[in-house]
Amino acid sequence: MAKHKVFISYDHSEDALYKRLLQAWDANDKFDFEFDSRGPDVAINSTEASVIQASLTKMMKSATHILVIVGAKSHESDWITWEIDRAKQSDTKLKLAAIKLEKANKTPPGLLNVGTAWATSFTLDRIIDALDDATNTY
Repeated sequence: MAKHKVFISYDHSEDALYKRLLQAWDANDKFDFEFDSRGPDVAINSTEASVIQASLTKMMKSATHILVIVGAKSHESDWITWEIDRAKQSDTKLKLAAIKLEKANKTPPGLLNVGTAWATSFTLDRIIDALDDATNTY
């Protein structure tokens, strides 16, 4: 199977611990993770947003998948909403995968009813399974 190039979407202020864990797993030969380096305090409607969006779009266009880490506040994040919507546009069309950190966490609307592949737990094997099962047939 081809190597997955994965763009990670997560709440920078709430779920950075999980990003760091994924960075530790990044040595795995089944995938490469892409992380954006914007600060968590940059609002999507700020004057800096367009530069960040252009940078994120470039990273997404070089990826094959988007993996959304669904934390307690992810469904409220304008950035996560934008990243999911951007990932589904025809010039990007990333395969969708996600992992809920807690079962009760609310799913961001852009992941619903579009065939998102879900990891059943935050473990390397389950995340690889979700990436392997992910499609872009939304």
